[in-house]
Amino acid sequence: MIDKIGRRIYYMYIEKINGPEDVKKLNIEEMTALAEEMRHALLKRASIHGGHFGPNFGMVEAIIALHYVFESPKDKMVFDVSHQIYPHKMLTGRKDAYLYEEHYDDVTGYSCPQESEHDHFTVGHTSTSVSLACGLAKARDLRGESANVIAIIGDGSLSGGEALEGMDFAAELDSNMIIVVNDNDMSIAENHGGLYSNLKLLRETNGQAECNLFKAMGLDYVYVDHGNDLRELIGAFKQVKDSKKPVVVHINTLKGKGYKPAEEHKEEWHWHLPFDIETGKSHFPEVEDYSSVTCEYLIEKMKKDPTVVAITSGTPTILGFTQEKRKQAGRQFVDVGIAEETAVALASGIAKGGGKPVYGVYSSFIQRTYDQISQDLCIDGNPATIVVYTGSVFGMTDVTHLGLQDIPMLSNIPGLVYLAPTTKEEYLAMLDWSIEQNDHPVAIRVPISVVSDGKKVTKDFSKLNEYEVTQNGSKIAIVALGSFYSVGAKTAEIIENKTGVKPTLINPIYITGTDDKLLEQLKENHDIVITVEDGVLDGGFGEKIARFYGNSDIKVLNYGLKKEFLDRYNPEEIVKANRLTPEQIAEDVCGIIG
Repeated sequence: MIDKIGRRIYYMYIEKINGPEDVKKLNIEEMTALAEEMRHALLKRASIHGGHFGPNFGMVEAIIALHYVFESPKDKMVFDVSHQIYPHKMLTGRKDAYLYEEHYDDVTGYSCPQESEHDHFTVGHTSTSVSLACGLAKARDLRGESANVIAIIGDGSLSGGEALEGMDFAAELDSNMIIVVNDNDMSIAENHGGLYSNLKLLRETNGQAECNLFKAMGLDYVYVDHGNDLRELIGAFKQVKDSKKPVVVHINTLKGKGYKPAEEHKEEWHWHLPFDIETGKSHFPEVEDYSSVTCEYLIEKMKKDPTVVAITSGTPTILGFTQEKRKQAGRQFVDVGIAEETAVALASGIAKGGGKPVYGVYSSFIQRTYDQISQDLCIDGNPATIVVYTGSVFGMTDVTHLGLQDIPMLSNIPGLVYLAPTTKEEYLAMLDWSIEQNDHPVAIRVPISVVSDGKKVTKDFSKLNEYEVTQNGSKIAIVALGSFYSVGAKTAEIIENKTGVKPTLINPIYITGTDDKLLEQLKENHDIVITVEDGVLDGGFGEKIARFYGNSDIKVLNYGLKKEFLDRYNPEEIVKANRLTPEQIAEDVCGIIG
């Protein structure tokens, strides 16, 4: 391969690996050299492309050893979250996507059956691998077949309830089921929860401690103290291959191994933007974002009110709480581990007990706690605050991390107030109101980019479902939600310039309800109502407006996103495909009014 300045880099081994069968031809010394070559390729790719860094660097030897001992795809490997899957892809016919810059985008960052027969599920959410692998093992047994099934899970993912549910069931299989637990003493940030004291004890006793979580669940157990040592790994995997009982192989690895900044700053290097290899500094300048805005606000709030508490489920920097900020917050910051269900139930309990909880979560991950939001929070009406990030077509674009479904999901739960700010000032006012009020569970849909207009917010958010008319007009009304308010404003401008008709422009604020009084008034001098939202149309905000006008002469046009699974898409292209640009919306309206 050729590096950035035209030098030829010679790889002795990785360029010759076209599948797992080629790994089996190597001896220990050659596999050790292969591991170094893989890390070099991963480092170069990450510096240009970005991606999950630390987990992959720590698992290179383990994945080489797995493919040396087992026979994929006959023996099925299921990767949890896919944070550790890059080395697996390199050894299963997809090395070009890690060696050559022109092929970097040929593969996803996650397990993908469409790419290879060596991947068995599309996996991007955590704590699922053991349960999925149990299903494969059960199907194998029902069909009377024989092969190894291996679940590969990081220690951080064990804090998710589904991982423990999967292990609890695994013992019931009473047949071949291998669980490789990659223990690097880290989740995305540091681990939290009682089970990690047992992992620590097992590491300290070389796996000999009588107190053993895995044995207590009825699983056999093998410990590998040097989880980056190929000889030890191969020995352990040979020991459990073709086992007749479910077994855990607990391996002690170093997250970020092979790149000093990643070894020393594990949290920062879990996932990383493109960077300079020599310095480790990102190529992208730091800009104000809603994570830092939220953290700054909450830290000041905590100083004045000891009952305010920030909650995260394994992603502390979503709220801007870096390690330094977490220390500053002390016991007023809680990380429940990768357990969104517990985060919401905990928030409900804190609110019931007189505390003021604020739970920060990605739109993609809030799906994992739908039941708790409905059952544990909203039925009781406890005044907890949920701050929802990356709910946008401009958010994360991998199919497993889409943030397009939170509006239909959350806006139809009775009792929940879901707010959509358009500016930084509006967001902070909503956050402050939500924390201080005692009447409703509240969620706030945070825009992707910080927009500040400097205007003081005087809105009384306790007067639920009262929209704000920001521009009075006639004939055409545009109801533009949250981050797409700017789309509505631009659309109104284009329509007025083209037709001379000045549309009414409305900031609805509330995703969860309709301003029936205002909508009724619009009937007096409006013929068309347009809704614009940054999410899926089916079950979304616009449909509520359309339903209101169903028995009237008002024509309603809903603009949003088609219900579909998108993967690694270009946001601008998707926006255009859904006719969501101001120019397209204005064109449609002008066509109707002539």
